Amino acid sequence: MILYNVTINIEQSVHDQWLHWMQSKHIQDVLATGKFTSARMVKVLVEEEGSTTYSIQYTAENKEKLESYYREDAPRLRQEGLALFADKMLAFRTELQVISEHFPKSALQ
Repeated sequence: MILYNVTINIEQSVHDQWLHWMQSKHIQDVLATGKFTSARMVKVLVEEEGSTTYSIQYTAENKEKLESYYREDAPRLRQEGLALFADKMLAFRTELQVISEHFPKSALQ
């Protein structure tokens, strides 16, 4: 399993508009590509003046699905965000491979 993590710092001046767009449109558009099985949006808990940082974690079954996303979908989907929010956001992307997952024993019973 591969996690495609997109960390985005968004300026407060467009925060509400961006958050609505992400939750109601962009994440669904990424999922609609069929390359990912799920997505999770989390807020990075750091004190920042004038901006907020989020991490959106998309789950792909394998590296091939992620590479397919990069080739077939990413340019178009990234362009939309840049057109709307341009210099008001800063994004960086990280690929993570899930090695194992662990849960409390009581959760498994």
